[in-house]
Amino acid sequence: MSDERPTVRPVNLGRLVEIAHFCTGGERSTTDVSSALDVSKRRARETILESVRIGLIEPVGDADDEVYTATAVGKRFVDIVEESNWGSVSNILETRSPHYGEFLDLFEDNDTVEPDDALERLEDRAEFTPYEYNETSLDVIGGWAQRLGVVQRNAFDGSFYTTRGDEIPSNFPYVLLSIADEFEESAGVNLQKRYLSIPEIRECTCERLGCGRDVFDDALVRLAQQNIGKVELSGAPIDTGAKDARYGIKTIELADGDELISTDQSSEQVMRGVEQLGKQYYYFAVYDRDLQFNEDDD
Repeated sequence: MSDERPTVRPVNLGRLVEIAHFCTGGERSTTDVSSALDVSKRRARETILESVRIGLIEPVGDADDEVYTATAVGKRFVDIVEESNWGSVSNILETRSPHYGEFLDLFEDNDTVEPDDALERLEDRAEFTPYEYNETSLDVIGGWAQRLGVVQRNAFDGSFYTTRGDEIPSNFPYVLLSIADEFEESAGVNLQKRYLSIPEIRECTCERLGCGRDVFDDALVRLAQQNIGKVELSGAPIDTGAKDARYGIKTIELADGDELISTDQSSEQVMRGVEQLGKQYYYFAVYDRDLQFNEDDD
């Protein structure tokens, strides 16, 4: 397997962290990596070669020995992971990984990028480079960015978008009503006669406003508290469109056990409701469109 492979290898962020951390302990062979990561030698080799390309580890000794150790960059990478400094982790990958860096460049002039458009633009940019992109590449590098909090991905249509901090804009109620109208128009049902899925509205609103999912949840609960009788949170998780959610939410955090970090990808997180007074709500209904919204009301 050549280290000149043009596409990014299917190595998730957790594996990059694991191998860099493992190789800080000394010289490691492919067999060592395979055993430590509990993967086949082929998968271990893929992880090694992508980590070498990024510069997290490097070969030592004769080329035939296939022994690797962490580089200075790799050691720094592990240090900032241990600090949960995910922004700096992203900065290292942006600088060291040609594929990841090009992906993030897509958002310099765009807040939202659809998958097909992202792939087309990446392919155009790579025309005179040794690199290539495909759907798997997009999932891999997009997954790194999601876990590090650089972008979010709409769980239903796959669009990538950037977020703008922890503030919700004052036009939140109007955007929410507009999205609710779009759902109702597509369903052909009057808004006041149907409960709408909070998970589906959450994904669309977060993309439209560039806000985090937790920010949306807090804003929706505040809106309900400030507009009693005008809107309602209701319902149990009977069927909130989980079958239509193609992409789970990807996360990364420090682990409590022997492992350095843990990663997660879950459609259950996508389909969660919002919590108010200890109870989960999965549906949203509007009875009066004249809504008040005080962003500072706790």
